Amino acid sequence: MTSYRELRYPAASGGLTLYARDYGPADARLAVLCMHGFSRNSADFDRLAPRLAERYRVVCPDQRGRGRSDHDPEPARYTPATYVQDMAVLMARLGLSRAVMLGTSMGGVMAMVMGATAPQSVAGLILNDVGPEVDPAGLQRIRAHIGTQPSPRTWEEAVAQARQANAVVFPDYDDGDWQAFTRRLFLEDEQGRPVSAYDPAIANAFADADAAPAPDLWPLWDALRPLPALAIRGETSDILSVPTLARMVERHPGLLTVTVPGRGHAPMLDEPVAYEAIERFLLEREESA
Repeated sequence: MTSYRELRYPAASGGLTLYARDYGPADARLAVLCMHGFSRNSADFDRLAPRLAERYRVVCPDQRGRGRSDHDPEPARYTPATYVQDMAVLMARLGLSRAVMLGTSMGGVMAMVMGATAPQSVAGLILNDVGPEVDPAGLQRIRAHIGTQPSPRTWEEAVAQARQANAVVFPDYDDGDWQAFTRRLFLEDEQGRPVSAYDPAIANAFADADAAPAPDLWPLWDALRPLPALAIRGETSDILSVPTLARMVERHPGLLTVTVPGRGHAPMLDEPVAYEAIERFLLEREESA
């Protein structure tokens, strides 16, 4: 498996130090910035990134409050707008003027914001199971598990917890898959015990959402029409609905789409149909770079 360089860099605000994995040749013709979902971290790409890194530079950051990045003492800064500012700092630190933005769920929202506000830095968009409209049922399912689960005392408990919360997303996972999946969700303390890899305070975002109506992101989506884009949807996703994906295609005629069978929200992107679509998309972006 391809190794990665570890990077620690200053956040855009709050005096925090953030963490990223940097895979592949630094002088690659094309770079891919992989941005994870709400409660996840850079480990989500530990199967995809090494494969892509055989040809591309692949950067996988931990957003503030996740993974090995610092927790923010001011939870109000846990917003996509802040994360996008952090990504601008990261790209400048690495000397990347342009990259394909690959985002899962929350990371996809970040990618859309970056494409609309700084299109010159975006070589293309890959959105993993997210769009400008979120199905409320899926959002409710996610919020039921964020910051509400008891802390597991052993790795066996952690695996059981991860399986219970995500069995609907990965119905074909075996014991080995669940072991690997759980290791992405938790860090390990000095005693070898699992520790949540996200700051529980990120759940405050749900309280903020209850206090205000969800923003209309369709104008943001319309602004992305000039950019090449690929949308990946899990077949049983409860976040990105079939009607929403169809509307995305109507308003972005160049949008490529692929559905990953047997997956909910969100595919891990190591599934053959997802990986092949990403590989084709990146080859086209490399040829036009």
